[in-house]
Amino acid sequence: MRRRAQAPPSPLPQVAGIDPVRLRLPADPDGRWPDLGGYLTARYAGTRGAESIVHLLHAGRVFGPDGQALGPQDPYEPGAYLWFHRDMEPEPVVPFPIRVVHRDAHLLVVDKPHFLATTPRGSHITQTALARLRTELDLPELSPAHRLDRLTAGLVMFSIRPEDRGAYQLLFQERRVTKRYEALARHDPAIELPRTVRSHIEKTRGVIAATEVPGAEPNAESLVELLDTKGELGRYRLTPHTGRTHQLRVHMNALGLPILGDPVYPRVTDPAPDDYRRPLQLLARTVSFTDPVTGTPHRFESGLTLRAWEDPQAWETGD
Repeated sequence: MRRRAQAPPSPLPQVAGIDPVRLRLPADPDGRWPDLGGYLTARYAGTRGAESIVHLLHAGRVFGPDGQALGPQDPYEPGAYLWFHRDMEPEPVVPFPIRVVHRDAHLLVVDKPHFLATTPRGSHITQTALARLRTELDLPELSPAHRLDRLTAGLVMFSIRPEDRGAYQLLFQERRVTKRYEALARHDPAIELPRTVRSHIEKTRGVIAATEVPGAEPNAESLVELLDTKGELGRYRLTPHTGRTHQLRVHMNALGLPILGDPVYPRVTDPAPDDYRRPLQLLARTVSFTDPVTGTPHRFESGLTLRAWEDPQAWETGD
């Protein structure tokens, strides 16, 4: 039986709706760490957080279970919990709104814009859908039911109450949600569609692009359908039957139809983090499921559009 995680101490301030880092101190049978400063210095040695954690300790911004600020000379207590907020460098503001599609007592569904991460990760902390929604809607306990790539726009679901979170996350884990995406890519009449694409996709942490492993047992499956054409451009409906990282982008690229505006597939480019001119033309269009809390059947549709379909010249020039 899993133990319930300790809540952060009440004196710990909220930072733009961001959860604090929670750290449990491991056992120390050899007595290597006589004090807290020694352990944290060793834990973060060689990482970007090394200097930051020293600063947090000396500034009294690391807290114990009772809410007391701890310093580098405080004793090391195996099994104890610590909480702190990371020092955050200024983030480029993502200048696009989040539109609420549905809200009730249990569930929030929104249209996430391109370039906005779903949850805090890496250098994206305050400029994320979760952080902004917690603040804008005054929902401090909001949590994601699933995640959508930062570069992908469209529907994202959140649980409003902590007691409902597991039920909504289980929907996705058990694949009881039908998700359909739209994408724009070149049209190649030689590629027969519809087609189900299956492959083994691996994503290594710290490496931007996912890769397909030839000959390995498939762990990713996507249905690709052509909806319409406009000149050399095709509009596609993509239905993932699994949820691997970058799955739709990898499968479209494998077909020879990389999604318009993709900075990773077929080759990695390095656009500036605040370059919003040509967003990835991939949209989470619809989501359908039976609500696990209320039993209500739901089908939600995004109100966003793919700009390159409406005005390809404006998208190409970045106007």
